Amino acid sequence: MPRWACGIAGCEAAFDGVEDAIVHQTAAHDRHECRVCGAVVPDGYFAIRHAFEEHTRAEFVRAYDADSDDVRERERVKAEIEEVADIERVAERIDGSV
Repeated sequence: MPRWACGIAGCEAAFDGVEDAIVHQTAAHDRHECRVCGAVVPDGYFAIRHAFEEHTRAEFVRAYDADSDDVRERERVKAEIEEVADIERVAERIDGSV
């Protein structure tokens, strides 16, 4: 079974479960300030989710100097995670600092 990489630049951490990777991103890395609205969110999955649920693709492209490949890659990552992750359990672990 492939391991889940953290995916944040410079981090080599990998995990057996996607939930562990998301909890790691939230606990071990600095927060990300959205360049569209200024909201501060956990980096990694939650930053991607924020960008694509709160803003249009065009806003993302402009704010991050991104292109269609960047958008597709982040949409792929988001979909892959959401296909297997129990996000409610992740939130419980984060809230409980577990």
